[in-house]
Amino acid sequence: MTGVSVALAGKIAFIGLIIPHIARLLSGVDYRWVIPVSGVLGGIFLATCDIAARFINYPFETPVGVVTSLIGVPFFLYLIKTKGGAHRE
Repeated sequence: MTGVSVALAGKIAFIGLIIPHIARLLSGVDYRWVIPVSGVLGGIFLATCDIAARFINYPFETPVGVVTSLIGVPFFLYLIKTKGGAHRE
């Protein structure tokens, strides 16, 4: 499903798949906090990736989707390994 959503929506939409998991790890499971924290973290993450993309291969500009993928793929592998952060009881 991740591959299909990225293929349809683009590489920057990959952020919409990464950030809510990070926000849930930081703020807990209460969606009154997860949604606003996701919005703020998503903006900060995209701005940081854009700045990094501009400086990686100076004077040329690397696509921001490459930088988000470099961060997002290891994070998704972590989620797969931990089964999405599900609590085992």
